[in-house]
Amino acid sequence: MRLKRGACNPVGAGFSVHFTAAHALLGPGVHLSSALLASITHPWRHRALIRTLAWRDIALRYRGAFLGVLWPVLTPLLMLAVYTLVFGVIFATRWPGRVGEGGMGLFALMLLSGLLLQGLLAEVLTRAPLLVVSQPNYVKKVVFPLEVLAWVSLLSSLFHAVAGILLLVVVNGIWGTGFAWAQLLLPLALLPFCLLLMGLNLLIAAFGVFVRDLAQIMGSLVTLSMFLGPIFYPRAAMPETMRTWLALNPITVPLEQARLLLFEGLLPDFAALAVYAGAALLIYGVGLWLFATLKKGFADVV
Repeated sequence: MRLKRGACNPVGAGFSVHFTAAHALLGPGVHLSSALLASITHPWRHRALIRTLAWRDIALRYRGAFLGVLWPVLTPLLMLAVYTLVFGVIFATRWPGRVGEGGMGLFALMLLSGLLLQGLLAEVLTRAPLLVVSQPNYVKKVVFPLEVLAWVSLLSSLFHAVAGILLLVVVNGIWGTGFAWAQLLLPLALLPFCLLLMGLNLLIAAFGVFVRDLAQIMGSLVTLSMFLGPIFYPRAAMPETMRTWLALNPITVPLEQARLLLFEGLLPDFAALAVYAGAALLIYGVGLWLFATLKKGFADVV
């Protein structure tokens, strides 16, 4: 039996199907639709479902674990011990200001603040490519608000980050630079970061349905972002030509402002936060639009 032309390349054919589906959905006639408007109100309308699924995700992660929910605190502490040894002892990295004068303990707390935010970013973005693909039943068999999956992923990851941040605030207050009224503004530095993560979560989850290589790509990008961010060294330690690129790292602005509040007791740079919040809102809007547009074709390729 003779094969028809093109039938001998199933991989290429599969990619063509995915690309064609995505291209058709993103044609020039696409406008802000009722699906997008519905997506904007999803967090509130489906808050009970989001809360239930988020708690289930957290519980399943530690089911059967001897230490259970202590792991969100133990994991960053174990990482902290390793990175403090490498960057604080071996490479002898030092910070300016109060942190530089506070010895190795304060340097470790400074590192922990960066590792906690980087851990939140890493967990959200590495899970995003498979967020929809890993839930075919929700995509095909029932009427389900798929945007909920992105919110569940963010809240589940945020649970671990918040546990670590609370520990950091308490330890720094007792043994570090102390408590300060400015620390009450810490959520102001972190909320735009969460909004940005949600936008990226939606974008990557939508593209991940059609481009399956994203799962591997995101792992590499997240590792790169950890070493190209002000986690192990201050921005001032970078060459002048690199500082602009460092500012493009999603973690740079919220981390620097959080450290000002937490360790220096100073007010944040409100102008920098305003610009960052505007960019986060824009990315969130684009993520909502793209997800609402592409989800009509998810069932064809999942």
